[in-house]
Amino acid sequence: MSSSVEQNSHTVAYVVSQELMKASSLLPSNKNRSFLVHALISAFRLSSLEAPQGHKLLQFLRPIRASFKDLSVYHSRDYLEHVLDTDHSSGSFDGSAVVTTEFGLEDDCPSFKGLPDYVQLVAGASLSGASVLRQHKADIAICWDGGRHHAQKSHASGFCYVADCVLVILALKRPVHTSSDMSSLLPCTRKPRIMYLDLDLHFSDAVSQAFHSTNSSTSPQVLTFSIHYTAPGFFPVSPLSKLSSVSSSVFDPFSHSLPLRQGASNQTFARIWPIVERARDIFEPDYVVVQCGVDGLAGDPCATWNWSLGGGDGSMGWCIDRIIKEWPGKKLLLGGGGYNSPNAARAWTYLTSIAMRQPLSLDAEIPDHEAFPLYGHSFTLDVPAGNMQDLNTDEYLAAVESSFDDIFTAMRERMSKP
Repeated sequence: MSSSVEQNSHTVAYVVSQELMKASSLLPSNKNRSFLVHALISAFRLSSLEAPQGHKLLQFLRPIRASFKDLSVYHSRDYLEHVLDTDHSSGSFDGSAVVTTEFGLEDDCPSFKGLPDYVQLVAGASLSGASVLRQHKADIAICWDGGRHHAQKSHASGFCYVADCVLVILALKRPVHTSSDMSSLLPCTRKPRIMYLDLDLHFSDAVSQAFHSTNSSTSPQVLTFSIHYTAPGFFPVSPLSKLSSVSSSVFDPFSHSLPLRQGASNQTFARIWPIVERARDIFEPDYVVVQCGVDGLAGDPCATWNWSLGGGDGSMGWCIDRIIKEWPGKKLLLGGGGYNSPNAARAWTYLTSIAMRQPLSLDAEIPDHEAFPLYGHSFTLDVPAGNMQDLNTDEYLAAVESSFDDIFTAMRERMSKP
Protein backbone atom coordinates (compact mmCIF):
# COMPACT_ATOMS: atom_id res chain seq x y z
CA MET A 1 0.00 0.00 0.00
CA SER A 2 1.22 3.45 -0.86
CA SER A 3 1.37 6.30 1.63
CA SER A 4 0.88 8.79 -1.19
CA VAL A 5 -1.48 9.26 -4.10
CA GLU A 6 -0.36 10.15 -7.59
CA GLN A 7 -1.66 13.48 -8.75
CA ASN A 8 -4.53 12.84 -11.11
CA SER A 9 -7.90 14.55 -11.29
CA HIS A 10 -9.77 11.24 -11.77
CA THR A 11 -8.09 9.37 -8.95
CA VAL A 12 -10.15 7.99 -6.08
CA ALA A 13 -8.04 7.93 -2.93
CA TYR A 14 -9.00 4.99 -0.70
CA VAL A 15 -7.80 5.34 2.88
CA VAL A 16 -6.80 2.04 4.45
CA SER A 17 -4.02 0.25 6.32
CA GLN A 18 -3.69 -2.94 8.31
CA GLU A 19 -3.22 -0.86 11.45
CA LEU A 20 -6.43 1.09 10.77
CA MET A 21 -8.44 -2.06 10.07
CA LYS A 22 -7.20 -3.71 13.24
CA ALA A 23 -8.05 -0.69 15.41
CA SER A 24 -11.46 -0.09 13.81
CA SER A 25 -12.42 -3.74 14.11
CA LEU A 26 -12.13 -3.45 17.90
CA LEU A 27 -14.92 -0.85 18.05
CA PRO A 28 -17.47 -2.41 20.46
CA SER A 29 -20.50 -1.40 18.37
CA ASN A 30 -19.06 -2.72 15.10
CA LYS A 31 -16.60 -5.49 15.90
CA ASN A 32 -14.78 -6.78 12.82
CA ARG A 33 -16.89 -4.63 10.48
CA SER A 34 -13.80 -2.87 9.15
CA PHE A 35 -12.20 -6.19 8.18
CA LEU A 36 -15.39 -7.24 6.38
CA VAL A 37 -15.65 -3.98 4.42
CA HIS A 38 -12.06 -3.88 3.20
CA ALA A 39 -11.99 -7.62 2.54
CA LEU A 40 -15.05 -7.46 0.28
CA ILE A 41 -13.68 -4.49 -1.67
CA SER A 42 -10.48 -6.46 -2.14
CA ALA A 43 -12.41 -9.60 -3.15
CA PHE A 44 -14.16 -7.65 -5.93
CA ARG A 45 -10.68 -6.56 -7.12
CA LEU A 46 -11.71 -2.92 -7.44
CA SER A 47 -8.10 -1.82 -6.96
CA SER A 48 -7.11 -3.52 -10.23
CA LEU A 49 -9.41 -1.41 -12.42
CA GLU A 50 -7.62 1.07 -14.66
CA ALA A 51 -8.63 4.24 -16.49
CA PRO A 52 -8.14 4.44 -20.28
CA GLN A 53 -4.98 6.47 -19.59
CA GLY A 54 -3.55 3.45 -17.77
CA HIS A 55 -3.50 4.66 -14.18
CA LYS A 56 -5.27 2.86 -11.36
CA LEU A 57 -8.71 4.28 -10.61
CA LEU A 58 -8.45 3.36 -6.93
CA GLN A 59 -5.23 4.27 -5.17
CA PHE A 60 -4.55 3.19 -1.62
CA LEU A 61 -3.68 5.93 0.83
CA ARG A 62 -2.02 4.90 4.08
CA PRO A 63 -3.40 7.19 6.83
CA ILE A 64 -1.14 9.28 9.00
CA ARG A 65 -1.87 8.91 12.70
CA ALA A 66 -3.44 12.10 14.12
CA SER A 67 -1.31 13.85 16.71
CA PHE A 68 -2.49 15.39 19.96
CA LYS A 69 -2.21 18.76 18.21
CA ASP A 70 -4.34 17.56 15.29
CA LEU A 71 -7.04 16.32 17.64
CA SER A 72 -6.95 19.43 19.84
CA VAL A 73 -8.07 21.57 16.91
CA TYR A 74 -11.52 20.58 18.15
CA HIS A 75 -11.38 18.28 21.18
CA SER A 76 -10.69 19.58 24.69
CA ARG A 77 -7.32 18.89 26.33
CA ASP A 78 -8.91 17.11 29.32
CA TYR A 79 -10.81 14.72 27.08
CA LEU A 80 -7.78 13.92 24.95
CA GLU A 81 -5.52 13.38 27.94
CA HIS A 82 -8.01 10.84 29.27
CA VAL A 83 -8.99 9.05 26.09
CA LEU A 84 -5.39 8.82 24.85
CA ASP A 85 -4.09 7.52 28.17
CA THR A 86 -1.91 4.52 27.35
CA ASP A 87 -3.57 2.56 30.17
CA HIS A 88 -6.57 2.23 27.88
CA SER A 89 -4.53 0.37 25.29
CA SER A 90 -3.67 -2.33 27.82
CA GLY A 91 -7.18 -2.59 29.22
CA SER A 92 -5.99 -1.38 32.63
CA PHE A 93 -8.29 1.31 33.99
CA ASP A 94 -8.24 3.22 37.23
CA GLY A 95 -11.90 2.44 37.92
CA SER A 96 -12.83 6.08 38.43
CA ALA A 97 -16.55 6.18 37.70
CA VAL A 98 -16.62 9.96 38.01
CA VAL A 99 -13.95 10.54 35.37
CA THR A 100 -15.40 7.86 33.06
CA THR A 101 -18.85 9.41 33.28
CA GLU A 102 -17.52 12.91 32.73
CA PHE A 103 -15.97 11.91 29.41
CA GLY A 104 -18.84 9.69 28.26
CA LEU A 105 -16.87 6.44 28.43
CA GLU A 106 -19.78 4.32 29.62
CA ASP A 107 -22.94 2.63 28.33
CA ASP A 108 -22.79 2.84 24.53
CA CYS A 109 -19.19 4.14 24.59
CA PRO A 110 -17.23 1.88 26.94
CA SER A 111 -13.48 2.06 27.14
CA PHE A 112 -11.88 -0.76 25.19
CA LYS A 113 -8.45 -2.17 24.53
CA GLY A 114 -6.85 -0.18 21.72
CA LEU A 115 -8.94 2.97 22.25
CA PRO A 116 -6.02 5.45 21.99
CA ASP A 117 -4.90 3.87 18.72
CA TYR A 118 -8.46 3.89 17.44
CA VAL A 119 -8.94 7.61 18.12
CA GLN A 120 -5.67 8.63 16.49
CA LEU A 121 -5.96 6.30 13.51
CA VAL A 122 -9.60 7.05 12.62
CA ALA A 123 -9.08 10.81 12.92
CA GLY A 124 -5.86 10.53 10.97
CA ALA A 125 -7.56 8.47 8.26
CA SER A 126 -10.31 11.02 7.65
CA LEU A 127 -7.83 13.89 7.80
CA SER A 128 -5.58 12.07 5.30
CA GLY A 129 -8.54 11.86 2.93
CA ALA A 130 -9.20 15.57 3.32
CA SER A 131 -5.51 16.35 2.79
CA VAL A 132 -5.30 14.76 -0.68
CA LEU A 133 -8.37 16.77 -1.72
CA ARG A 134 -6.87 20.01 -0.42
CA GLN A 135 -3.63 19.26 -2.26
CA HIS A 136 -5.54 18.58 -5.51
CA LYS A 137 -4.16 15.04 -5.70
CA ALA A 138 -7.63 13.52 -6.06
CA ASP A 139 -11.20 14.58 -6.75
CA ILE A 140 -12.67 11.93 -4.47
CA ALA A 141 -11.44 10.38 -1.24
CA ILE A 142 -13.03 7.52 0.70
CA CYS A 143 -12.63 6.65 4.38
CA TRP A 144 -15.16 4.03 5.41
CA ASP A 145 -13.69 3.85 8.92
CA GLY A 146 -14.61 7.50 9.54
CA GLY A 147 -17.95 9.27 9.86
CA ARG A 148 -18.17 9.39 13.68
CA HIS A 149 -20.79 12.13 13.84
CA HIS A 150 -21.86 11.89 17.50
CA ALA A 151 -18.51 12.48 19.25
CA GLN A 152 -18.60 15.72 21.19
CA LYS A 153 -15.85 18.21 21.95
CA SER A 154 -15.32 16.87 25.47
CA HIS A 155 -16.98 13.46 25.60
CA ALA A 156 -17.73 10.31 23.63
CA SER A 157 -21.30 9.64 22.54
CA GLY A 158 -23.33 7.26 20.40
CA PHE A 159 -20.55 4.74 19.65
CA CYS A 160 -18.33 7.67 18.61
CA TYR A 161 -15.06 8.50 20.38
CA VAL A 162 -13.51 11.03 17.98
CA ALA A 163 -15.10 13.85 15.99
CA ASP A 164 -13.41 13.11 12.68
CA CYS A 165 -16.24 14.73 10.70
CA VAL A 166 -15.76 18.03 12.53
CA LEU A 167 -11.96 17.82 12.26
CA VAL A 168 -12.24 17.22 8.51
CA ILE A 169 -14.51 20.22 7.97
CA LEU A 170 -12.19 22.45 10.00
CA ALA A 171 -9.25 21.24 7.88
CA LEU A 172 -11.08 21.86 4.61
CA LYS A 173 -11.97 25.40 5.71
CA ARG A 174 -8.31 26.35 5.54
CA PRO A 175 -7.07 27.52 2.13
CA VAL A 176 -4.02 25.76 0.70
CA HIS A 177 -1.21 27.72 -0.93
CA THR A 178 1.80 26.08 -2.53
CA SER A 179 5.03 27.76 -3.64
CA SER A 180 4.45 26.54 -7.19
CA ASP A 181 0.98 28.05 -7.36
CA MET A 182 1.41 31.65 -8.47
CA SER A 183 -2.29 32.29 -7.96
CA SER A 184 -1.68 31.89 -4.24
CA LEU A 185 0.02 35.28 -4.32
CA LEU A 186 -3.24 36.89 -5.38
CA PRO A 187 -6.05 37.80 -3.00
CA CYS A 188 -8.52 34.97 -2.47
CA THR A 189 -11.95 35.70 -3.88
CA ARG A 190 -13.60 33.76 -1.04
CA LYS A 191 -12.84 31.19 1.58
CA PRO A 192 -13.49 27.51 0.75
CA ARG A 193 -17.07 26.39 1.33
CA ILE A 194 -17.85 22.96 2.71
CA MET A 195 -21.20 21.19 2.48
CA TYR A 196 -21.61 18.35 4.96
CA LEU A 197 -24.38 15.90 4.01
CA ASP A 198 -25.34 13.21 6.51
CA LEU A 199 -27.34 10.19 5.29
CA ASP A 200 -27.20 8.21 8.54
CA LEU A 201 -30.43 7.11 10.21
CA HIS A 202 -29.41 9.13 13.28
CA PHE A 203 -29.18 12.92 13.44
CA SER A 204 -25.69 14.37 13.05
CA ASP A 205 -25.94 16.13 16.39
CA ALA A 206 -22.26 16.75 17.12
CA VAL A 207 -21.47 18.04 13.62
CA SER A 208 -24.56 20.24 13.40
CA GLN A 209 -23.93 21.69 16.87
CA ALA A 210 -20.26 22.37 16.12
CA PHE A 211 -21.11 24.68 13.21
CA HIS A 212 -24.52 25.96 14.27
CA SER A 213 -24.79 29.72 14.65
CA THR A 214 -27.64 32.22 14.91
CA ASN A 215 -25.27 35.11 14.20
CA SER A 216 -26.60 36.64 10.99
CA SER A 217 -23.46 38.73 10.46
CA THR A 218 -21.06 35.84 10.00
CA SER A 219 -20.02 34.80 6.51
CA PRO A 220 -21.20 31.23 5.83
CA GLN A 221 -18.39 28.80 5.15
CA VAL A 222 -20.02 25.54 6.28
CA LEU A 223 -23.45 24.11 5.44
CA THR A 224 -24.62 21.06 7.38
CA PHE A 225 -27.54 19.01 6.06
CA SER A 226 -28.77 15.99 8.01
CA ILE A 227 -31.44 13.60 6.71
CA HIS A 228 -32.44 11.33 9.58
CA TYR A 229 -35.14 9.79 11.73
CA THR A 230 -36.27 11.41 14.95
CA ALA A 231 -38.90 10.55 17.55
CA PRO A 232 -39.35 11.04 21.31
CA GLY A 233 -36.56 9.12 23.05
CA PHE A 234 -34.79 8.20 19.82
CA PHE A 235 -31.06 8.88 19.93
CA PRO A 236 -29.78 11.54 19.77
CA VAL A 237 -32.19 13.87 21.53
CA SER A 238 -31.46 17.37 20.23
CA PRO A 239 -33.51 20.51 19.59
CA LEU A 240 -31.72 20.78 16.25
CA SER A 241 -33.04 17.42 15.01
CA LYS A 242 -36.50 18.81 14.30
CA LEU A 243 -37.51 19.98 10.83
CA SER A 244 -35.69 23.25 10.18
CA SER A 245 -37.94 26.28 10.30
CA VAL A 246 -37.33 30.00 9.88
CA SER A 247 -39.68 30.61 12.83
CA SER A 248 -37.50 28.62 15.24
CA SER A 249 -35.58 30.52 17.91
CA VAL A 250 -32.47 28.48 16.99
CA PHE A 251 -32.83 28.90 13.23
CA ASP A 252 -29.61 28.94 11.25
CA PRO A 253 -30.06 29.04 7.46
CA PHE A 254 -26.90 26.95 7.07
CA SER A 255 -27.81 24.18 9.51
CA HIS A 256 -30.43 22.00 7.83
CA SER A 257 -32.39 19.22 9.48
CA LEU A 258 -34.76 17.01 7.47
CA PRO A 259 -36.30 14.24 9.57
CA LEU A 260 -38.01 11.41 7.71
CA ARG A 261 -40.64 9.19 9.24
CA GLN A 262 -40.59 5.45 9.69
CA GLY A 263 -40.34 3.31 6.58
CA ALA A 264 -38.59 5.92 4.44
CA SER A 265 -38.13 4.32 1.01
CA ASN A 266 -36.51 5.10 -2.32
CA GLN A 267 -39.67 6.95 -3.32
CA THR A 268 -39.38 9.28 -0.33
CA PHE A 269 -35.69 9.98 -0.95
CA ALA A 270 -36.41 10.71 -4.62
CA ARG A 271 -39.08 13.18 -3.48
CA ILE A 272 -36.82 15.10 -1.07
CA TRP A 273 -33.60 14.93 -3.10
CA PRO A 274 -34.37 18.12 -5.09
CA ILE A 275 -34.34 19.94 -1.72
CA VAL A 276 -30.80 18.72 -1.08
CA GLU A 277 -29.69 19.82 -4.54
CA ARG A 278 -31.31 23.23 -4.20
CA ALA A 279 -29.30 23.78 -1.02
CA ARG A 280 -26.17 22.78 -2.91
CA ASP A 281 -26.96 25.13 -5.80
CA ILE A 282 -27.41 28.10 -3.50
CA PHE A 283 -24.38 27.36 -1.35
CA GLU A 284 -21.98 26.42 -4.19
CA PRO A 285 -19.59 24.26 -2.12
CA ASP A 286 -15.97 23.69 -2.99
CA TYR A 287 -15.95 20.47 -0.96
CA VAL A 288 -18.73 18.00 -0.21
CA VAL A 289 -18.33 15.69 2.79
CA VAL A 290 -20.87 12.85 2.76
CA GLN A 291 -21.45 10.73 5.84
CA CYS A 292 -22.72 7.47 4.32
CA GLY A 293 -24.18 5.75 7.37
CA VAL A 294 -26.05 2.63 6.23
CA ASP A 295 -28.23 1.95 9.29
CA GLY A 296 -31.20 3.28 7.32
CA LEU A 297 -30.96 0.47 4.79
CA ALA A 298 -33.49 -2.36 4.98
CA GLY A 299 -32.17 -5.27 7.00
CA ASP A 300 -30.35 -3.19 9.59
CA PRO A 301 -31.13 -4.07 13.23
CA CYS A 302 -32.42 -0.50 13.73
CA ALA A 303 -35.36 -1.56 11.53
CA THR A 304 -36.60 2.00 11.03
CA TRP A 305 -36.32 2.87 7.35
CA ASN A 306 -36.87 0.76 4.24
CA TRP A 307 -34.18 2.31 2.06
CA SER A 308 -32.43 0.12 -0.50
CA LEU A 309 -28.94 0.15 -1.95
CA GLY A 310 -30.16 0.08 -5.55
CA GLY A 311 -33.45 -0.22 -7.32
CA GLY A 312 -33.79 3.09 -9.14
CA ASP A 313 -34.41 6.72 -8.28
CA GLY A 314 -34.02 7.56 -4.61
CA SER A 315 -31.91 4.53 -3.69
CA MET A 316 -28.71 5.13 -1.76
CA GLY A 317 -26.64 4.22 -4.78
CA TRP A 318 -28.64 6.63 -6.93
CA CYS A 319 -28.04 9.48 -4.47
CA ILE A 320 -24.28 8.88 -4.31
CA ASP A 321 -24.09 8.47 -8.09
CA ARG A 322 -25.66 11.91 -8.56
CA ILE A 323 -23.22 13.43 -6.07
CA ILE A 324 -20.23 11.86 -7.82
CA LYS A 325 -21.27 12.60 -11.40
CA GLU A 326 -23.26 15.83 -11.21
CA TRP A 327 -22.18 17.79 -8.15
CA PRO A 328 -19.33 20.28 -8.42
CA GLY A 329 -16.39 20.30 -6.03
CA LYS A 330 -14.26 17.61 -4.45
CA LYS A 331 -15.90 14.85 -2.44
CA LEU A 332 -15.00 12.97 0.71
CA LEU A 333 -17.09 9.87 1.45
CA LEU A 334 -17.12 8.70 5.07
CA GLY A 335 -18.67 5.71 6.79
CA GLY A 336 -20.92 5.85 9.83
CA GLY A 337 -23.65 3.71 11.32
CA GLY A 338 -24.55 0.27 10.05
CA TYR A 339 -25.06 -2.68 12.39
CA ASN A 340 -25.62 -5.46 9.88
CA SER A 341 -21.92 -5.71 9.06
CA PRO A 342 -22.20 -7.83 5.88
CA ASN A 343 -24.74 -5.34 4.51
CA ALA A 344 -22.45 -2.44 5.43
CA ALA A 345 -19.68 -4.17 3.48
CA ARG A 346 -22.03 -4.69 0.53
CA ALA A 347 -23.11 -1.05 0.56
CA TRP A 348 -19.68 0.51 0.87
CA THR A 349 -18.24 -1.82 -1.75
CA TYR A 350 -20.97 -0.76 -4.16
CA LEU A 351 -20.54 2.94 -3.32
CA THR A 352 -16.79 2.60 -3.86
CA SER A 353 -17.44 1.27 -7.35
CA ILE A 354 -19.80 4.19 -7.99
CA ALA A 355 -17.14 6.65 -6.85
CA MET A 356 -14.79 5.01 -9.39
CA ARG A 357 -17.50 5.40 -12.06
CA GLN A 358 -17.31 1.65 -12.56
CA PRO A 359 -20.50 0.53 -10.78
CA LEU A 360 -20.75 -3.14 -9.95
CA SER A 361 -23.90 -5.06 -10.80
CA LEU A 362 -26.16 -5.42 -7.80
CA ASP A 363 -26.76 -8.99 -8.97
CA ALA A 364 -23.05 -9.71 -8.73
CA GLU A 365 -22.24 -12.80 -6.69
CA ILE A 366 -20.10 -12.34 -3.62
CA PRO A 367 -16.60 -13.58 -4.54
CA ASP A 368 -15.18 -16.48 -2.62
CA HIS A 369 -13.08 -15.14 0.24
CA GLU A 370 -12.59 -15.70 3.96
CA ALA A 371 -15.85 -14.00 5.01
CA PHE A 372 -17.98 -15.55 2.24
CA PRO A 373 -20.31 -17.57 4.55
CA LEU A 374 -21.54 -14.34 6.21
CA TYR A 375 -23.27 -13.19 3.01
CA GLY A 376 -26.03 -15.79 2.94
CA HIS A 377 -28.68 -16.37 2.11
CA SER A 378 -28.53 -14.33 -1.13
CA PHE A 379 -24.74 -14.30 -1.59
CA THR A 380 -25.19 -11.30 -3.89
CA LEU A 381 -24.18 -7.64 -3.56
CA ASP A 382 -27.65 -6.10 -3.35
CA VAL A 383 -29.36 -4.82 -0.20
CA PRO A 384 -33.00 -4.74 -1.34
CA ALA A 385 -35.97 -3.06 0.28
CA GLY A 386 -38.25 -4.99 2.61
CA ASN A 387 -42.00 -4.80 3.14
CA MET A 388 -42.17 -1.97 5.69
CA GLN A 389 -44.84 0.67 5.07
CA ASP A 390 -43.55 4.15 4.21
CA LEU A 391 -45.20 6.59 6.63
CA ASN A 392 -43.85 9.68 4.87
CA THR A 393 -47.16 10.88 3.50
CA ASP A 394 -47.60 13.32 0.64
CA GLU A 395 -48.96 15.83 3.16
CA TYR A 396 -45.86 15.56 5.36
CA LEU A 397 -43.43 15.82 2.46
CA ALA A 398 -45.30 18.83 1.09
CA ALA A 399 -44.86 20.51 4.49
CA VAL A 400 -41.12 19.72 4.33
CA GLU A 401 -40.90 21.29 0.88
CA SER A 402 -42.76 24.39 2.04
CA SER A 403 -40.48 24.80 5.05
CA PHE A 404 -37.39 24.60 2.88
CA ASP A 405 -38.79 27.16 0.44
CA ASP A 406 -38.63 29.67 3.28
CA ILE A 407 -35.20 28.44 4.35
CA PHE A 408 -33.78 28.90 0.87
CA THR A 409 -35.07 32.47 0.78
CA ALA A 410 -33.16 33.12 4.01
CA MET A 411 -30.09 31.39 2.57
CA ARG A 412 -30.08 33.59 -0.51
CA GLU A 413 -30.40 36.72 1.60
CA ARG A 414 -27.40 35.73 3.71
CA MET A 415 -25.36 34.66 0.70
CA SER A 416 -25.93 38.04 -0.95
CA LYS A 417 -24.29 39.86 1.96
CA PRO A 418 -20.71 41.01 1.29
